[in-house]
Amino acid sequence: MPTWNSRGLRGQALEELINRTNERYLELGLALIQKIPTPITPIKIDKNTRHITLAYFDQKSTVDYIGVVQGIPVCFDAKECAFDTFALENIHPHQVSFMDSFEKQDGVAFFLIHFSKKEIYYYLPYRKLKEFWDRAEKGGRKSFRFDELSDEYILSDKNENGIFIPYLEAIQIDLDNR
Repeated sequence: MPTWNSRGLRGQALEELINRTNERYLELGLALIQKIPTPITPIKIDKNTRHITLAYFDQKSTVDYIGVVQGIPVCFDAKECAFDTFALENIHPHQVSFMDSFEKQDGVAFFLIHFSKKEIYYYLPYRKLKEFWDRAEKGGRKSFRFDELSDEYILSDKNENGIFIPYLEAIQIDLDNR
């Protein structure tokens, strides 16, 4: 059984806040965002109950969330970071590839990062992540520092109208900056 600080439970609180925010956006008619289930491969299935009793996670999930905001396709992934430096090893090449293809189809791709040490939720546009990714690919830093990020994408922590992580405003900033 996983313990409270196990890798498997990391990010569950963040995911719950995003899920509740997405439900509220749907209720308000602002967006339809769906959580993409993590693909698993069953190993054992209880014959009586037909429940999976043992499985492992497949590696090739794309992003955590996908949907549409006022006619604009969006996809994003949620990440937790306990430090002021975010290691790019937390992002997989297939995620970068998927987001790149998504943006080429005029979608908006981004990461929601919770910098837990600072208690800051941050919207990282895919284009900015790609800069860091390309830098690492060319032999540079394999991470980025919080101080390399623009303050305009720090998300409000006001929790107005049951919206815990108000990322729609950041999508608009992202679109305006294109």
